[in-house]
Amino acid sequence: MPVALILSSFVSASRIGGAAQQYVLAAHRIDPVLAPTVMFGRSPAKGAEGEVTAPPVFRRMLADIEADAVFGYVDLVITGHFSLAAQVEIAAEALERIRAASARRPVVVVDPIMGDAPKGLYVRPEVAAAVADRLVPLADWITPNAWELAHLSGMPVTDGASAVAAARKLGRRALVTSVPAGAGEIGLVYCDEKVAVLFAHRRLDRAPNGTGDLVAASFGAGLVEGLTPVFAAERAARAVAEAVQASITWKSADLPLVAIAERLVNPTAHIRVERL
Repeated sequence: MPVALILSSFVSASRIGGAAQQYVLAAHRIDPVLAPTVMFGRSPAKGAEGEVTAPPVFRRMLADIEADAVFGYVDLVITGHFSLAAQVEIAAEALERIRAASARRPVVVVDPIMGDAPKGLYVRPEVAAAVADRLVPLADWITPNAWELAHLSGMPVTDGASAVAAARKLGRRALVTSVPAGAGEIGLVYCDEKVAVLFAHRRLDRAPNGTGDLVAASFGAGLVEGLTPVFAAERAARAVAEAVQASITWKSADLPLVAIAERLVNPTAHIRVERL
């Protein structure tokens, strides 16, 4: 039974953050374990005030998970939102212990949640710095949006080619979300040491929050399932397009992750694939 550890936010009523990723991983028959960094009733984008997990509590939570031997058999770790730099340090220490405890090397997917265009940075500067300094170097894959990749690399990211250049300058294998593509399109850019691919689909006027969380979970699930990274990225791109279109069809303010669980695993949404 595959197991995934998620270090991110918990939001009760909105399909975003680590709570949303639990549903995605469960659809793929991967057992999720969530250690929340902050808890909300609904999305902070709607004005909700959350309760940050105090660093001693977060450390104790991870120690309890470790005591149940989860660190020894976890297949996937996803890191997402952090509210405090101290939480990032605790997460980095946990990743190091997980790798030391596991006989099989788990996949580590770091979603460096820092900000987005046009608002820019929306976490504390010291949190963004800690994610860049401590978590990104520990990642097997990073899943930043275009703004976050530009912030991490110090290079502008305006299209697929510039996303590839920025990821390679950073020296990390990446799946980059929200990359401007062709006319009326938005793209997901896959980039490893040798291969780069753009997966583009129609840009819609409105899309629910949480697409980046869906990408990280879907991509990580594919890697655990043994898909090639490129195919895992393509399936994640199709899953996002599928979920966004379903939300529009059903006039849902959130991604309907549970209702379309089977379609997330076997998405059929149309995307354009371009080798970069």
